[in-house]
Amino acid sequence: MRTLLGLLSLLWLMACTSDSYDQGEGRYSQLVGDYAELTVNSQKRGVSFTTDEGVAYRLTSPVSASWMTKADSIYRTIIYYNKVGDGQAEVVSFGLMPTLHVLQPKNVKRQPEDPVGLESVWMTKNGKYLNLGLLLKNGRLDDGTEGIHSLALICDKVVTNADLTQTAYYRLLHDQGEAPTYYSNRKYISILLPQVRPDSVRLTVNTFQGRDERCLSLKIN
Repeated sequence: MRTLLGLLSLLWLMACTSDSYDQGEGRYSQLVGDYAELTVNSQKRGVSFTTDEGVAYRLTSPVSASWMTKADSIYRTIIYYNKVGDGQAEVVSFGLMPTLHVLQPKNVKRQPEDPVGLESVWMTKNGKYLNLGLLLKNGRLDDGTEGIHSLALICDKVVTNADLTQTAYYRLLHDQGEAPTYYSNRKYISILLPQVRPDSVRLTVNTFQGRDERCLSLKIN
């Protein structure tokens, strides 16, 4: 059992240039980018979102995408938008944010730990997710496409400390698969924390420089 990470091709809107943009008058002059939870209605269209900072917006126009396959649901997204006042937002671009769920080792038969680059780890302000900034080695296959990586997250154990707090030991799994290693792609993924969660996490990631262990408090300030 593996959780697959489909590599995203993000639209870097800030690279666009025009006279109106340079003068601060264009569509992108007030552009904001956030990680968020997008609410999808019964017609499988996104109608509102809440950022990791806890700010909620209604969309000026509903949005749709091929990956919105479940009605009346919430999807983890990265979203670029313009604020238009009164709690409303005009969406410029958005994409699905790959999200891992914590798995038990007994449910994961293969546990590859091919190396990755680990740039950053942080908990969202609302305390629902851990976000990871990764560097994945990749390259073009013979058919011209990029290789596909597989990622999963397992909890090896939960330890009760001397002060009666609990620490969960998480380990990132990564299968390089057939992906070449010609260059690095920067990718961001989220970890959905369990509702009943420990006080802290020790996350171990096998990197190109060796095993990297990060200890993070899960207390919400």
